[in-house]
Amino acid sequence: MGKIKILIADDHAVVREGTRQILEQEADMDVVAEAADGEEAVRLAGSSKPDVAIIDIAMPRVDGIEATKQIKVLYPTIAVLILTAYDDDQFVFGLLEAGAAGYLLKSVRGHELIDAVRRVSAGESVLHPTITRKVLNRFVRTPDKPAGQKPSEVLSEREMEVLRLATRGLSNQEIASELSLSLRTVQAHLGHIFNKLQVSSRTEAVVRALKEGWVTLEDIP
Repeated sequence: MGKIKILIADDHAVVREGTRQILEQEADMDVVAEAADGEEAVRLAGSSKPDVAIIDIAMPRVDGIEATKQIKVLYPTIAVLILTAYDDDQFVFGLLEAGAAGYLLKSVRGHELIDAVRRVSAGESVLHPTITRKVLNRFVRTPDKPAGQKPSEVLSEREMEVLRLATRGLSNQEIASELSLSLRTVQAHLGHIFNKLQVSSRTEAVVRALKEGWVTLEDIP
């Protein structure tokens, strides 16, 4: 396997340098480009072809939301990981709708950032616990809303087990260990879940399950 190629976009040089130092200590990671604004981030996404783009929100010329939208339209295979100090609802939901695979606050530790890069590179979603709670509180089904389809009408029992564990934030490998399955089998189950729910990410699948009442806030640690 080759190294994970990373683009860092942040208007503060010291943040870019610190993030680069953290990531390049890992044998499987290579920072291939740095951008000081959103416009440069979009341009470098095309020329450096990273696997993961780590993007801040507040940047000059083009902000992180618009940069994410443009990158996902032009280069849909690039996974965008937001690393920011902002957790305002408008930013959170705007970026998730724009296609961000992960949303971390700058309060995270280095090892959490490293883990997040690996996970979004592998096609998983990563949300800071504070962000997860915002997403869940926004989309959870209220008692007065009529129930939709039963989960058994859409997903198999095993697929629901996988979805519940994904809702708890477990990685694919952790789900595999929990259910005594191979990693490939878990990935296949997630693919079936995405197809059946007509979504393209874990976050969307969890939101759908919350809206339908298939999982509840009690399922979240």
